[in-house]
Amino acid sequence: MFLKLNVIDRLKLPFRKDRELYASFREILGFYPRRLHYYKLALQHKSVSHHVRNGSDHNERLEFLGDAVLESIVSDYLYHRYKDRREGFLTNTRSKLVQRETLNRLARETGLDPLIHSNSHSNSHNRYMGGNAFEALVGAIYLDRGYDACRHFLRKRILGQLINIDAIAAKEMNFKSKLIEWAQGQHVMLEFKAVEDHHNRTEAPTFTTRILIEGLDGETGKGFSKKESHQNAAKNTLRMLRSDKHFIQAIQEAKALRLASEEQARHPEAEEQAHPVEAEEQHLMEEAETGTPAALEQEIQEENLES
Repeated sequence: MFLKLNVIDRLKLPFRKDRELYASFREILGFYPRRLHYYKLALQHKSVSHHVRNGSDHNERLEFLGDAVLESIVSDYLYHRYKDRREGFLTNTRSKLVQRETLNRLARETGLDPLIHSNSHSNSHNRYMGGNAFEALVGAIYLDRGYDACRHFLRKRILGQLINIDAIAAKEMNFKSKLIEWAQGQHVMLEFKAVEDHHNRTEAPTFTTRILIEGLDGETGKGFSKKESHQNAAKNTLRMLRSDKHFIQAIQEAKALRLASEEQARHPEAEEQAHPVEAEEQHLMEEAETGTPAALEQEIQEENLES
């Protein structure tokens, strides 16, 4: 079916308006797009977008859709490939496959990276732009060709050619280190807080850890050791940071308040100088309470000394 469609699309190519872009996507996907506007939208980073009445003209909505489709197809692939492995192994392997580092690499190796539209400032500060665009691309394929086309593209082109599944599955993922690295890069306070330890004679002990970022609650994680609970809490919080923009905004606001408080504690005189009127009002209130102006009181004390 794909071969037949590709022959027809190739015959139409010389008459198409965006011939070069169609050809570029043919190299990436293995087939020609039908509705190119979805793919153009997948390449549009929000840094160069414009507000439109019925939504937005950047790729975040497509990224949301592609994330769900990608996770579904990868889950199905792993379920049938590793028939004797437990749920924990399948979940960890899927996390490694859909993590941003892997998707960034796929965006580079497929040739998607150079096609992304963004301003230079965002490109230098957004480490995940390529991975986000790759997810948006999957969303575009889904809307253009359907779920089966997405599965064909991911199984044949990506999982079959560009990714060594067994090597990735064998690689240990340290989510705690990744979260610590993120916190250090953002200069935010990070805490792994023990929430609950459960011990009894009949069951193995379990541990629960909650992540706190700038004092704000992140996600929790459970495990049969403190190390495992730390890893699971970090993994869940990284997922939260990736999907919840309001949480990230709250972290930045809490960080700003902390820094302002620390600055005030280091330089209290600056705060007093910044509010001279308030300092003078306080001085006058103190004089009113004693009933005697400070200057007059000093004169009285000097007269008493002379007498």
